[in-house]
Amino acid sequence: MSLFQWQPRPMQALQGGGVIAPDERLPWPQTAAMGVQHVIAMFGATVLAPILMGFDPNVAILMSGMGTLLFYLVTGGRVPSYLGSSFAFIGVVIAATGYGGQGPNAQMAVALGGIMACGVIYMLLGALVQAVGAGWIERLMPPVVTGSVVAVIGLNLARVPIKNMAPTPFDAWMQAATFLCVALIAVFARGMLQRLLILAGLLAATALYAVLTNGLGLGAPIDTSGIAAAPWLGLPRLATPAFDPNAIALIAPVALILVVENLGHLKAVAAMTGRSMDAHMGRAFMGDGLATILSAASGGTGVTTYAENIGVMAATRIYSTAVFVVAACMALLLGFSPKFGALIQAIPPAVMGGVSIVVFGLITVAGARIWVENKVNFADSANLLTAAITLVLGTGDFTLGFGRFELGGIGTATFGAILLHALLRRGRRGLTAR
Repeated sequence: MSLFQWQPRPMQALQGGGVIAPDERLPWPQTAAMGVQHVIAMFGATVLAPILMGFDPNVAILMSGMGTLLFYLVTGGRVPSYLGSSFAFIGVVIAATGYGGQGPNAQMAVALGGIMACGVIYMLLGALVQAVGAGWIERLMPPVVTGSVVAVIGLNLARVPIKNMAPTPFDAWMQAATFLCVALIAVFARGMLQRLLILAGLLAATALYAVLTNGLGLGAPIDTSGIAAAPWLGLPRLATPAFDPNAIALIAPVALILVVENLGHLKAVAAMTGRSMDAHMGRAFMGDGLATILSAASGGTGVTTYAENIGVMAATRIYSTAVFVVAACMALLLGFSPKFGALIQAIPPAVMGGVSIVVFGLITVAGARIWVENKVNFADSANLLTAAITLVLGTGDFTLGFGRFELGGIGTATFGAILLHALLRRGRRGLTAR
């Protein structure tokens, strides 16, 4: 398929279970409607991640659009994926900057430098995969390792909303009300509303917060003056990176997590489309790495392929890459709207904290799901100890110093899981050989 040349398919192609392949498209009005749906699907997480790190959500949305277009170009338009803010960076960015959970991150520049370094490593890993294949990744990071590392991300972050985003008893109750809203929508809603459980729960909790504070005076009211004052169109607040060795040491290892995450998403897309993505895997990694570099160079978060949008493809059976080009262009427009950014900034910290509890919990459970789906045998001592030690290292923020460098939390958990599992496996093979 040549770039921007899709085989047109009528809407009737979907009737009777028809599928729209990556190199096909629906008529442009329907393609645009599907693009809106993908923007909605990525919106909640892509906006939430920068807020939790103290970044500008407008820049994150803008860079998600630019990154998706760059990914499309690097992969030759053959891999249907949307790139949004990665939650894998939240813990290491908070650790590297000491961010407290409210307002702009004063140390954003050093975090951006670390994210750029991560993007470079990610891109180089993609080039290696393109040259020799991805089998070495699966051997280096088997399911017991990847599940442990993913679970640690959520556990390491748990203290942020609970300790930093609920300074009063009222705020703590609002956090509880927020995650209850999300849970109720997840269980009792149906259709697209259920797919947008985070966004819908956030909106419902914000409305409840406004009634209790602005209406009944029970807490700090929502300040909407910034929304009214912000223009509809304008340049986002771009930022430049600074390169600090300690921040780089903390953040760069996230490249390994992104590789595993992207690998899983590509396998899911291949299963849904019936088309192997192995030939495009290296390019997909390089495209994601380049998009992360571009985003960090401008003040945005690191990016990754989005499971939310893969879920939309699974539900609609529309895999056309044209839809993602349209969605990316829509994200670019949102990024240039200061009023949209002011609206996001007006969300009460307590409500955002309640959503964060849900999101971080889901990340933790996603790690356990990897163990279950891959039938990890915890009767095997090597697997058991790898998971047990990794979880405590990451949750307890275990830190190791190497002169001027420090590696803590998610970094020590990631490398610790890889090295410990390899050591235990190799040692057992050696004993067996005797």
